[in-house]
Amino acid sequence: MIQRIFYFGSILFLVSVSLFTSCRGDEEEIIPPGVTPVAPGESGPVKGFFLLNEANMGSNKASIDYFDSESGKYYKNIYPTINPNVVHELGDVGNDIKIYGGKLYAVINVSGYIEVMDVHTAKHTHSITVPNCRYIIFDRGYAYVSSYNGPVSIDPDIPLGCVVKIDTVTMEEVGRVAVGYQPEEMVIRGNKLYVANSGGYRVPDYDHTVSVIALNDFTGEQKRITVGINLHRMKLDNDSNIYVGSRGDYRNSPSNTYIIDRNDMVRRKLDLPCSSMALGGDSMYVCSVEWSNITLKNTVTYAIVNTKTQAVVSRRFITDDTDQQIVVPYGIAIHPETRDIYVTDAKDYMNPGVLYCFDRYGKRKWAQVTGDAPAHIVFTRRSLQNPEILESN
Repeated sequence: MIQRIFYFGSILFLVSVSLFTSCRGDEEEIIPPGVTPVAPGESGPVKGFFLLNEANMGSNKASIDYFDSESGKYYKNIYPTINPNVVHELGDVGNDIKIYGGKLYAVINVSGYIEVMDVHTAKHTHSITVPNCRYIIFDRGYAYVSSYNGPVSIDPDIPLGCVVKIDTVTMEEVGRVAVGYQPEEMVIRGNKLYVANSGGYRVPDYDHTVSVIALNDFTGEQKRITVGINLHRMKLDNDSNIYVGSRGDYRNSPSNTYIIDRNDMVRRKLDLPCSSMALGGDSMYVCSVEWSNITLKNTVTYAIVNTKTQAVVSRRFITDDTDQQIVVPYGIAIHPETRDIYVTDAKDYMNPGVLYCFDRYGKRKWAQVTGDAPAHIVFTRRSLQNPEILESN
């Protein structure tokens, strides 16, 4: 029951989970820091990655792990060790993590702020308040953050969401634009920002649009594109087509994947459920865990879309049956150099998950226990300095 309620950010379900869980008590500890050798060291321009663990809403246990490619070591929950004098830990629900301009940005959704760290050291530098923030993207010295613009609450009269513009030098807000209801992931194509609107707080009256904002003036929406209900994921392929994932309504309208072409037209509906996706070359890797309120079951699927033909070319990218061990494929990332495939398993969302690394052919290379609800990976071309502080903890 908990798995169904919490999975993949359906806002109704996220709010409902608070009825079954409570904030962390004295008996419940933060994931302890630790280091584990998990793979042979390898050199290359990509030095490793940071993984943001969402953690169950209300637990206040969001955490960051780090994998060092050159040593092959995996470091769990690095933030409190590196930042012992920061009063807060990471907070409630880690929703996105990105690197820009020498800084590491972690979006902490329910806590309503963005934690900014030096990417070389993971030391705290700034905190930026953005209520109910969701995802972050960057362009020409600015960060753009999607925000639900209100409390965590199922409410048909909830205000429109917004995109907040932040100067990455001053770390201050310099503008905001109202968009649709409960905006989620974003992409930037040319001089336009596109954001997927979910409307999850207005269930069953979901939003079904993508808002388009011109970045040269950032004064308001340019238009909205009608796509599908309860939108969430967005990815840009190498031909500037935008892939948009719809969660559906968990009943009669299934999850699906849409493609918006360079003319802002919905060119194709793939009849492919989508909970998370990642681009590797000219292949879009798609995972889905689709809950049905009719069958009361999850359906797990994997697929690869050829972005040149826009056709589903495989329903399987894990080729050694390891997928049979994965309970909830919650996040996916593709290594930009080796094309290794990383899949996170959130399991029950309330206990440590597992990160799986597969080679480009879908064969398992290694696996590692993570924090709770591992979800978001960002690759780095800068090694984390002084990892010995983490090993001596």
